[in-house]
Amino acid sequence: MLGVDTNVLIRFLMRDDEAQYERARRLIRREVAAGRSVFVSQLVVLETEWVLRSRYGVSKIEIIAVLSGLLDAADVQFEDEPSIEAALFAWKDNAVDFADCLIGARNRRLGCRGTATFDARAARLPGFSIV
Repeated sequence: MLGVDTNVLIRFLMRDDEAQYERARRLIRREVAAGRSVFVSQLVVLETEWVLRSRYGVSKIEIIAVLSGLLDAADVQFEDEPSIEAALFAWKDNAVDFADCLIGARNRRLGCRGTATFDARAARLPGFSIV
């Protein structure tokens, strides 16, 4: 298994730099051909959402589709995939940041009884409470 950094994943997804896209594509293809998975950490997922939204202006619905597609890919392995899926599900129907959704989902999976926050918007999420 080989982990990828955000910039490799972004180049692969956005194809905005043809040379880097091709290098990323070849790398992923080589790993898959060798029977190995490509690993995407939660930090890379979080950073990818931020870059797609803030740098490329990709809409929330498109980001959800892109990340959901990656989650469905058999050759891509995610760190704590259930937390990422839960975060995407929560984010879809809420006007909160994806990061807050992921924090809440991860905390629940780690056994936290809730998540304390100063963020009034995040406090709307199940399991969050305002401090």
